[in-house]
Amino acid sequence: MRSIVRLVAVVATMALVAAACGGTSTTTTSGGAGGSIEVSGSSTVEPISARVGKAFSAANPDIGVSVEGPGTGDGFARFCNGETDISDASRPIKDKEREICAENGVNFVELHIATDGIAVLTSHDNDAVSCLDFKDMYALVGPESEGFDLWSDANALGTELGAGHVPYPDAPLVITAPGEESGTYDTFIELVIADIADERGQEAAARADYEASGNDNVIVNGIAGNPTSFGWVGYAFYAENTDVLKAIEVDGGDGCVFPTEETIASFEYPLARPLFIYVNTAKAKANPALQAFVDYYLSDDGLKAVTDAGYVALPDEDIAGTRAAWEAAK
Repeated sequence: MRSIVRLVAVVATMALVAAACGGTSTTTTSGGAGGSIEVSGSSTVEPISARVGKAFSAANPDIGVSVEGPGTGDGFARFCNGETDISDASRPIKDKEREICAENGVNFVELHIATDGIAVLTSHDNDAVSCLDFKDMYALVGPESEGFDLWSDANALGTELGAGHVPYPDAPLVITAPGEESGTYDTFIELVIADIADERGQEAAARADYEASGNDNVIVNGIAGNPTSFGWVGYAFYAENTDVLKAIEVDGGDGCVFPTEETIASFEYPLARPLFIYVNTAKAKANPALQAFVDYYLSDDGLKAVTDAGYVALPDEDIAGTRAAWEAAK
């Protein structure tokens, strides 16, 4: 089974760098340099970067920080074209994106800043579904499910696959979920769909006939607004909307697991994933304001934005690795 693992850079001077970067000062500044910083990419990481940007700008009013979240893929397209300083990402950069960056002379450092989980969701009104395994989800939203209008339309495919929660309810299957520009979509496909699709000679993709959106709030509203809905979104957006959303437990082979901060942090939850920022190193070396911004982002105070935004903080050893990678890149 494929899995996305925590990617943490290790540098020999890790302990020294961690000590140097581990302070809690809120007064990180650009040394008086003005300018602007442009951040784009993942809508999942956007709330973290936006909080960091707001706090940094408050201490450095001469520096403008722009943060947008069109999606991980769209963000990398801009970043690898040299248009942005930082790319937020809810998945690691793909080989083809890395190649485009190289072709355009964009060098970067990957910084692991938090952990998140993909919450698989329905409405509180849907009492018929409480847990799904990967085969169940493939039967419902994989490439062979196109045209299934009812949950029960997937019964035959689920039975053929050996899915663990057949039969499904005889109710409308209304799917609202991220589109292809989203890192949350990519991660869901990689973790849930890809292996089964490969075995069956199918394209590793979700069915095309669902309501796709790059806006997480649109997804939340779509799932909440239908009593037999189905979809997925980053855990933080679920945690903010537990009053209108029901999380479906996920069985990755070791039993059903509910998404919580604890099960995501331990990677017990099968759809846990790392979150990243990618920094253009040439721009950082040329722009003291950008260096100061990333320094602040990785400080104890900056990283408070992770939990403030509803995500899971990294263990100390992983934070040390991230800080070391940044110091080496500078």
